Amino acid sequence: MKQSGIWGMGSYTEGRVVTNTELEKTLDTSDEWIRTRTGIERRVFAEDDVNTSDMAYYSSIEALEEAGLDASDLDLILVATVTPDYPFPSVSSLLQERLGANKAAAMDIGAACAGFIYGLSTADQFIKTGMYEHVLIVGAEKLSKATDMSDRNTAVLFGDGAGAAVVGPTSENRGFFSFELGSDGSGAMHIRQDPQIIMNGREVFKFAVRQMGESSINVLEKAGLTKDDVDFLVPHQANIRIMEAARERLELPKEKMAATVQYYGNTSSSSIPIALVEELKNGKINDGDLVVMVGFGSGLVWGATAMRWGR
Repeated sequence: MKQSGIWGMGSYTEGRVVTNTELEKTLDTSDEWIRTRTGIERRVFAEDDVNTSDMAYYSSIEALEEAGLDASDLDLILVATVTPDYPFPSVSSLLQERLGANKAAAMDIGAACAGFIYGLSTADQFIKTGMYEHVLIVGAEKLSKATDMSDRNTAVLFGDGAGAAVVGPTSENRGFFSFELGSDGSGAMHIRQDPQIIMNGREVFKFAVRQMGESSINVLEKAGLTKDDVDFLVPHQANIRIMEAARERLELPKEKMAATVQYYGNTSSSSIPIALVEELKNGKINDGDLVVMVGFGSGLVWGATAMRWGR
């Protein structure tokens, strides 16, 4: 079976910057409280006339350009989102039409903050079996429209953005080596939208600290690797304390972990690809590096992958 990996990436993080200081004016909170408990210093809210499909489109254009492909080359479009433009049609179908990806199938993935990993795994299976050659995976969220800005427990956490990846065949020693996907529906009510985001922060924190580390170790073991082989960790950017717990489980130095939560907050399915794009631009991920990505989210779901960067 074919090996698959990431050919190109793009992101969209434009909009109105909302600082902790601004939130102090309307919430019973402080900049210090938010920073020490979450690591977040600011977040970006998309403009009113920019929807999830718009952010998905802008990030996809960048990813296709970096991959050296046209939209007509795509066989499948997967959009991970919990904040679609409409309940239906899917964001992926809106994106397919706007890109002009006329031969591509399209579907959305509702795995919350683990959605991008679920998308990568799905793309990997289609390419491994030979059914498809080029798959576009996008994590895109407009969480600002689902956030109760009067609830200090959630209003300080979330932001908007999108990240995209084009996945295609790679050489044998590059690309994805292993995946882990999972779900524990007994915790489904711990974070939900009804009609805005409601979260039991204590329970989600306990789950995430445990699962992020365990999943990171599990994908390494599945690939016949150890934590000594890891060059870089890209965790879901939810909370710096959760992220640090995963990093410490892998015994990595701080400079070997992606950290963008301070700039964008928790952007759900888009947080991992946005962080990947940022760290690639910063030169922290290079060809041949062993990269672990891991995320968790509402469901409660989780996903992780171990891959060697490059084509």
